[in-house]
Amino acid sequence: MKLITTRIPMLQRLKYVRLLLSVLCGLLLAATAVPQGSKGSQSESRYTSLDGARIHYQSYGKGREALLLIHGWSCSTDSWRDLIPDLSKRSRVIAIDLPGHGLSDKPQVAYTMDLFAQAVDAVMRDAGVKRAVLVGHSMGTPVARQFYRKYPQKTLAIVIVDGSLRPFGDKKLMEGFIAPLRASNYKEAGAGMLAGMGGPSLSPELKERIQTSFLKTPQYVLVSAMEGMADESIWGQDKINVPVLAILTKSPFWPADTEQFYRSIAPRLDFQRWDGVGHFLMMEKPKEFDAAVIAFLDKNALLKK
Repeated sequence: MKLITTRIPMLQRLKYVRLLLSVLCGLLLAATAVPQGSKGSQSESRYTSLDGARIHYQSYGKGREALLLIHGWSCSTDSWRDLIPDLSKRSRVIAIDLPGHGLSDKPQVAYTMDLFAQAVDAVMRDAGVKRAVLVGHSMGTPVARQFYRKYPQKTLAIVIVDGSLRPFGDKKLMEGFIAPLRASNYKEAGAGMLAGMGGPSLSPELKERIQTSFLKTPQYVLVSAMEGMADESIWGQDKINVPVLAILTKSPFWPADTEQFYRSIAPRLDFQRWDGVGHFLMMEKPKEFDAAVIAFLDKNALLKK
């Protein structure tokens, strides 16, 4: 009887241990599993390097061609968070944290459009992508254009998201934008600038996300990137000969001749103006934005399924 009473607890303990190990293994697999898209496309967070600095990006799916998402000034890959699920059903998608932004390293360097273009190229090489459709929001537009200048053979098309193909103003006006960012109260100045660009329809949740990205961006990066956009050398009127989709807000910020000027630069242009949205239009209307981009890809037979 003593032998039986001592064996029963031991068997129970063995069953309990097996059950516990099974649960722990399940939790471990769930924690380390790579998220899957609706078509089984894998997504992963990766790093590559440029001149010794790490560049962070997110990759969704596989393929030698991709839709590459480039955020704007003071932002990060979070700008595209609500768009990626639908876009990644259509093709491979890569979202980059530009140098100095998001999870990328933030060294004390000049944050020029040329540096950002090199970072995009570094990400493409690390991801095994030969050609891409570049989607550039705001500052991401001159980044995409600079990439096209440096790597035309790697550029399938460009999507302009409330971004400019010409200077925002003369040196005096640009200095007026930059000077408050050099001050000790730059956070307040930047928050006010972003609030103005966001417009009245931007939800509190989106405002908080945009503000969070801004506050995580060091002051020297904010100033240097703005100086990079003020560099007159990036605003030449050389042609963009690949297909271009431009989606801009119906805002007085854009001059009356904007479409005409864009067509003079990009002969193969699809031009849209959206009403009721602010500068972060893709975050306000992700479904509509995805549909517009996918229609553009289909029309030009880009990133074939």
